[in-house]
Amino acid sequence: MRPAFILGCAGLLTSTLAATAAPPEGVKLARAEDGIDAPSTPPPPGAVVLLDGGDLSGWVRRDSGGSPTWAPLPGGAVEVRKGDIRTERTFDGHFKLHVEFRTPYMPEAKGQARGNSGVYLQGRYEVQVLDSYGLVSQDNDCGGIYKVAVPKVNACKAPGVWQTYDIDFRAPKFEDGKKVAPARIGVVQNGQVIHDDVAIALDNTVSGMGGDPAQPGPIMLQDHGNPVQYRNIWLVPLD
Repeated sequence: MRPAFILGCAGLLTSTLAATAAPPEGVKLARAEDGIDAPSTPPPPGAVVLLDGGDLSGWVRRDSGGSPTWAPLPGGAVEVRKGDIRTERTFDGHFKLHVEFRTPYMPEAKGQARGNSGVYLQGRYEVQVLDSYGLVSQDNDCGGIYKVAVPKVNACKAPGVWQTYDIDFRAPKFEDGKKVAPARIGVVQNGQVIHDDVAIALDNTVSGMGGDPAQPGPIMLQDHGNPVQYRNIWLVPLD
C-alpha cells in the first residue's frame, strides 16, 4: 500500500532558500536530472514548521538540551556541526515528515564516512542520509531504514544537490503496557517510493535515543562528522 501523504503544492520556496545547487566538478552523472535539485515543497496548511530559514529555535542538543552549534548558511540552510540535535517538541501517532538535505562531495571518503547523517523518527528510528549516488543500495545506505530495510530503488541524486524525503511514520501501539503493533515507515525520496509501509520490529535502531517506545519522541538529526546540510523541515500530524 502506498503511504498516505498530505502533499503541499510542489515548487521552489521563497528566496530564503538557495535557488539551485549543482554537483561538484568531477561528479559523473548517470542522468542529467541527477544533477538537478529536487523541488522544495512548502509546508501545507496545518504543518508544524521545524526548520525554516536557518532558524534553529525549537531545536536543542541531543543530550544536554543546550543550544545547537550547527551553522546557519546563506540561503536558509543549516550545516551539521558538533553534535546531534533534536526538537524540543515530541511527536506520537501518525505523521508525515518532510526533510530536505544535501550531502557533501567527499571523493576520498568511503562507505559510512561519505556524507553521513540521519533522520530519526521519535529519536529512535533512523532513515539514513549518506552519499550513496550510483551504488547498489544496502540497508545502511542513503534511504535505508538503518540496518532494517533496503530501499526498493536507489533514488539518490548526486552529492552537492538538494534531495527530499517525505516520510510517513506510524508510532508503535501499546495496550496495557504491551506492544500490539510495531512502528511503520514509508519513504518517498526525490519523488520515488523507496519504502512502502515497512514494519519496524525494533524499538530503537543503531545510535537512536532509546527510551520508552510507548512514549512520544522528538525528531533528531545526526552529526556523524560530515558537513551535511538541511533545510525546510516540516511535519503534518495525520491522526
